[in-house]
Amino acid sequence: MHKSKLAGFIIDCRTGDLPAASAFWAGALGMERRGLDGSEGENYVRLLDHQHGLHLEVQSVEHDSRIHMDIETDDIEAEVRRLEALGATRVQQFPRWWVMQAPTGQRFCVVNAQSPDFDRLATQWP
Repeated sequence: MHKSKLAGFIIDCRTGDLPAASAFWAGALGMERRGLDGSEGENYVRLLDHQHGLHLEVQSVEHDSRIHMDIETDDIEAEVRRLEALGATRVQQFPRWWVMQAPTGQRFCVVNAQSPDFDRLATQWP
C-alpha cells in the first residue's frame, strides 16, 4: 500500500535568465518568489501560493519551455509501477525522482512526499 497526490506544477523555462523568468511568472500569478537552498537554487525558484497551497516552481531547462506536474508519493517505485499499469512509461531516473511520460505524450515527475498535509490529502493505493 502506498499513497500519492498532486504536488504542484513546475514551469520549465528555456532561459539564461532565471531571475527574469521567475519575476514574470511571480508577477503574472501574483505570487512571491523564494530562492531554493544549495545547488537547487541555481536552477529553481519557488513561487509561494498562499491561496491554493500548490507547490509551484520556475525551473531553468535545456529543452523547450513547458509546464509539467509533479505527483508526490510515499513510495516512488510503487507509484511508478501503478502509473505504468495505466500506460505511462519511464523516461529518466534521478536520485530523488522519476520523469515519466503519459500515453498522451505529456511528461511529469514522481517525487518524494513533501507537502505538510500529504498524509491527510493523499489517496491510498493497493
